[in-house]
Amino acid sequence: MRLPGPGRFMGGPTRPRGLPPPAAAGRHDGPVSAEDLESYENELELSLYREYRDVASLFSYVVETERRFYLANAVDVQVRTSGGEVFFELTLEDAWVWDIYRASRFVKSVHVVTFKDVNVEELTKLEMDIPSS
Repeated sequence: MRLPGPGRFMGGPTRPRGLPPPAAAGRHDGPVSAEDLESYENELELSLYREYRDVASLFSYVVETERRFYLANAVDVQVRTSGGEVFFELTLEDAWVWDIYRASRFVKSVHVVTFKDVNVEELTKLEMDIPSS
């Protein structure tokens, strides 16, 4: 058996000269349609949900702000006032952030300042029984 090289397949013949190489998996050479983008984002959402399902049992709290959804193992919420305005200052430790576009969703520490509502829930292990898809 010959080792694979340009145009060779493991244990198979070489590709005839003049033929283009096989298209790379997932490669798209034409214009991207709205349907393509929607399909791509749906795949990302499903992947994110699966990751959430896999890691949720590792955390003790769910934190929801107007911009993000977090899982965390330690949460500190401080109510502050400044110039008659009330706002919340949150510090999360050992957290996971629901964000479809982040390369790494695990973070050591998160600091959030918001003038909007904040929801913090302590989870019990029974609540963490998330159904498989």
